[in-house]
Amino acid sequence: MDQPTITEQLETPAEAREAGRKKIAWARQHMPIMTAIAEEFGAERPLEGETVAMAMHVEAKTAVLTEVLAEAGAEVAITGCNPLSTHDGVSAALDAHERITSYAKHDVDDEAYYAAMEATLDHGPTVTVDDGGDLVMAIHEDRPELLDSVVGGCEETTTGVHRLRAMDDDGALNYPMFAVNDTPMKRLFDNVHGTGEATLSNVAMTTNLSFAGKTVVVAGYGYCGRGVAKKAAGQNADVVVTEVEPRRALEAHMEGYEVCPMAEAAERGDIFVTTTGNRDVVTAEHVERMDDGVVLANAGHFNVEIDLDGLNDLAESRREVRDGVEEFRMPDGRRINVLADGRLVNLASPVAMGHPVEVMDQSFGIQAVCVRELVDGDGYDPGVHEVPDELDREVAEIKLAAEGVEIDELTDAQREYMDSWQHGT
Repeated sequence: MDQPTITEQLETPAEAREAGRKKIAWARQHMPIMTAIAEEFGAERPLEGETVAMAMHVEAKTAVLTEVLAEAGAEVAITGCNPLSTHDGVSAALDAHERITSYAKHDVDDEAYYAAMEATLDHGPTVTVDDGGDLVMAIHEDRPELLDSVVGGCEETTTGVHRLRAMDDDGALNYPMFAVNDTPMKRLFDNVHGTGEATLSNVAMTTNLSFAGKTVVVAGYGYCGRGVAKKAAGQNADVVVTEVEPRRALEAHMEGYEVCPMAEAAERGDIFVTTTGNRDVVTAEHVERMDDGVVLANAGHFNVEIDLDGLNDLAESRREVRDGVEEFRMPDGRRINVLADGRLVNLASPVAMGHPVEVMDQSFGIQAVCVRELVDGDGYDPGVHEVPDELDREVAEIKLAAEGVEIDELTDAQREYMDSWQHGT
């Protein structure tokens, strides 16, 4: 393979590995679901003989998932799913594992980013684990010879699931994919609490600004958007929501947020956070209406939600005014501040650490049991599949046990009542 691993790219790989290993150890200490799954997988080795290709945000929590899959018997090749979200030390620590090869490196150009993805696929995967769908697209578009050996894959995020469903609708998805993003143990916690907390904490750390008393505009009121709105309101911000879907807009309105079009919100917002997974959510037209000093941040997967080209065309100059903050100065003197080059702010900002450890413990627990299901299950037809409910419940039960939380169980009479159409008033 021509593409060097992360170890071959670093000047001081041993030093990086040590720093990365500390981060992974800290994360693993606070991931009881993955600890329980690791014990089971280590004993049963359900992935023996499998090769797993991963395109993920390569940081400490992801490393725990990667190592657990390797401990289950798989050979694992991993690369990044965002040029700015890789932690090089973590990547180097993974590459030192005898069953893991890591090509992920921080802040690479497009050529190196896609070369690393190709190198990951050169390992001949039987399972893919994706965050954004790039691996799946690469196999279908560039490496169709791999389709015969891939038994299935898992997709972590909203944007990736949208892409896969579009492929499926067009009859272009040629192997089964679990929509991990859509299952309750992921969607209700990772998207709401993980995205909400991590986005706001990274905006605050990158800018050193407060939310209290400011108007925060949240674009999109899906699970991620409602998490950002909830956490911003909890920090005493005035929250304005923009939406294109009438039912989600109505939900935001009924939950006490002001709802209006982006053109109107642009005139009033201090901090803007996009969470839609779509392009051109904040455009040059909107920027022309904004006040001096506004902050633009993106919490969607790709850096297309803020029209950076349009913003650049409007600006008479641009410069980095703070690590991770680029100022676009308008001809009239207004300053528009963009965080993390418009990329996923909670993973691409200079201080980014991603979602809280406990949240990703749940999400990656789902990923792990879904990989096991793809290998051990009866086989799934090509297309997008919901995560089997028993797998979601399995992870929830592990988490409750780890937290020392007990719940009731249905009695036989209650089960009979719920399963019968004959019982009424």
